[in-house]
This record gives sequence, C-alpha cells and structure tokens, in this order.
Amino acid sequence: MAEISILVTVSFVFTTLVTLWFFYKASKHRKALFGIIIWMAVLSMLGFSGFYRNTETFPPRFAFLIGPGILFVLLIFLIKKDHKFSDTVNLKWLTLLHVIRIPVEIVLFYAFRAGLIPELMTFEGYNFDILSGLSAPVIYYLVFIKKKIGYKVLLLWNIICLVLLLNILTIAVLSAQTPFQKLAFDQPNIGVTYFPFVWLPAVIVPMVLWSHLVGIRTLYKHKRSSNKIV
Repeated sequence: MAEISILVTVSFVFTTLVTLWFFYKASKHRKALFGIIIWMAVLSMLGFSGFYRNTETFPPRFAFLIGPGILFVLLIFLIKKDHKFSDTVNLKWLTLLHVIRIPVEIVLFYAFRAGLIPELMTFEGYNFDILSGLSAPVIYYLVFIKKKIGYKVLLLWNIICLVLLLNILTIAVLSAQTPFQKLAFDQPNIGVTYFPFVWLPAVIVPMVLWSHLVGIRTLYKHKRSSNKIV
C-alpha cells in the first residue's frame, strides 16, 4: 500500500506483536495465543487478496472483518465454562496492555493523512481512545506500584476506557463503505481493509475489548473483599 510509509506499516506490525505479548503475559494461555496467530494468518491472506475491499457484496465483507473477533470475545466472556480462563488473568499485565492504544492512534493519524480513514477516526476528530493509552501506565503505577488507589478507581477507569473503545468502534463501523454507512462519505474508512491494518479491527480491538470485560468482571468480584489490588 503505497499511500502509507514503510515506517508506519512496520510500526503497526510491531504494535500488533506487542499486543500479543501483553495478552500472553496477562493470560498465560498458549492455545489462545496460537489460535490468534492462526487467525492473523488467515486475515493476512484475505487482506492481500483484496477480499475485504469488495464493497459490492451483501452482507458487506467489512462485517466479516470486524464481526468474528468481537463475537468470539463476547461468547467466551458469557459462557460460564470459560470463566476459569478469563478470571485467572494477571490484572497488572491486563492494565499495561492498553498502552498499545498510543501507537495505534498514531498509526490512525498517519492513515488519515494518507487519505485512508476519515479525520473523525483520529484524535483530531472524535476519537479520544488515546487517553486510555496515556493513562494506562499512570493507573498501573498508582494501583500496583505505589498502591495509592484501589479497585474502585481501576474499575471506573476500565469502564470509561471501554466507553471510549465503543465510541471509536461505532465511528469506524459507520464510516466504512457498507450499506449502513452514515458518516464520512467524502473519506470513508477503507484503511483497515488493507494488510496489515486488517489486524486492527479483527485482532487488536477484540483483545482490548476482552481485557476490559475481564478486568471489569474481576474487579467487580473483588469489590467486597478488598479495596486494594495487590
């Protein structure tokens, strides 16, 4: 994709790999990691082939880009037999995982500059998700290192950051070239249909969503036992 520099592309690939590393450190689940890597390989082949850039089909192929990962996260979160895996995560690494939202937002900004996504999907528009990334190390330090704040603040932070994630996710969906497009007709969201940026909605977003849902549930369970997460 000539519109985006090699440096930005490589930076995004590195960001995705770092996200996988954070996920593994938080979950210690090799099978899940292996499954994600296989899914990334499938996405890569489809991205290279131009599968997601075909806007003439129904249902829109964009749905097959963003839908499977999010649906899978919701299923494993809701199915009781999977709670044992989700509830044994390391909250420290789960919190640090959100740092990757900083480079993701920088990549989105350069994608906008290249004419691949609308401005409203960047921090210059209506995407405030970078605040989650910037605050993640601060929250980590105050909760786990200095122990100045407890589960209530961490729980509230997760809820707010989840809302910010849902905000940009909604904007991205409504800006995509589908029959349901409602925003950004002058510059639709087409960047995430190219490799390797297909990994953003199909891999990174589901992992961030999962981390918030698991974090909120875990912290809610702790609310009656302690006011500090140690």
